[in-house]
Amino acid sequence: MGSLGPTELIIILAIILLLFGSKKLPELARGLGRGIREFKDATNEITDEIKNAEPTQEKRELNRDDQTQQPEPDDEESEEAQSAKE
Repeated sequence: MGSLGPTELIIILAIILLLFGSKKLPELARGLGRGIREFKDATNEITDEIKNAEPTQEKRELNRDDQTQQPEPDDEESEEAQSAKE
């Protein structure tokens, strides 16, 4: 099964023209174009949401890793650090 050649496409278009008539074809084409446009917009919106969600998830994971690796300062150490700053 190969791709459709120009002869097959012409035959298909002629059959569509006979079935729907010349008055309905522009309406069908407009509806098809709108449907394709809405589909593209929806897929672009979904991919944008996925791209925007990934960095925040990675940042959360990095913050969790940083918090688990850094020991919490003791009260004595934090008092020494504050007095050194003054």
